Amino acid sequence: MTSTATISSAPDTAKSAPTKTRRPHRSVHGSTASRGSTILITGILIVVAVYFLMPVYWVVVAATKTTQDLFSTNGFWFADDFALFRNLQQVLTYDGGIFVRWFLNSVLYAGVGALLATYFAAAGGYALAKYKFRGREAVFGSILGGVLVPGTAIALPLFLQFSQLGITNTYFSVLLPSLVSPFGLFLCRIYAEATIDDALLEAARIDGAGELRIFHSIGLSVLTPALVTVFLFQLVGIWNNYFLPLVMLSDTNLYPITLGLNNWLSQTNRLPEFYQLTTGGVLLSVIPLAIAMIVLQRFWRGGLTEGAVK
Repeated sequence: MTSTATISSAPDTAKSAPTKTRRPHRSVHGSTASRGSTILITGILIVVAVYFLMPVYWVVVAATKTTQDLFSTNGFWFADDFALFRNLQQVLTYDGGIFVRWFLNSVLYAGVGALLATYFAAAGGYALAKYKFRGREAVFGSILGGVLVPGTAIALPLFLQFSQLGITNTYFSVLLPSLVSPFGLFLCRIYAEATIDDALLEAARIDGAGELRIFHSIGLSVLTPALVTVFLFQLVGIWNNYFLPLVMLSDTNLYPITLGLNNWLSQTNRLPEFYQLTTGGVLLSVIPLAIAMIVLQRFWRGGLTEGAVK
């Protein structure tokens, strides 16, 4: 009886005995190296951020100065005479408010151009991704070749072609070339292949939906992150476009902001007060792009990464 009790109590004793958990051993050398790499990467990112934000900071500071203070004070700090509001008032009222006209022209070129270019890129990318037809890859390759052609190389041929059509020095001469985005079509095709399921399209066809309805109700909704990315790239590209309007336009009332500000800058040698107009105009021209980037940045990040993980 005693031996039986002793044997039966052994498991209970083993159960009640505390078990020691082995903690993973962390190498001091490994943690130090990881901390060092983190500090290095953070430092590099800070340097890059300063590199890109410094010109914006300089524009903000320069817009608060008079022409005299702009050249006689520290370029990266404010002057005693804070002239920001006076400079902006002069920008908005000079020559009958011509800057406002340039601003609205840029909104037209960039806003309408980017919106239509995004739609056309989505339609083309969707078609190349989901429809199989002869010569599909040849069409895609020729369109992709457009990414390698700089815009300055086709500006003069476009001017000669548009002059024969009689649409130079009009809104269409700047707006029509902005409707084409080879990079946007490339991105939309890759994204459509990765995210739009063929079974979903077949189910919509079985339900009796037409191809245009399927594209607008299913394709565009799934492609939304990529469309925002294309829209942002096209918006910034058209807004900052300088060479194409320079070639196409001769009427100052049709100028975008980039061409108008350069026109003011060219007059600074004989009229130094144009420095104030130029710096104030540059500050106002940056604001719409900053707002668009801040509002749409989460969609932009999603458009760049979501298609790669699905």
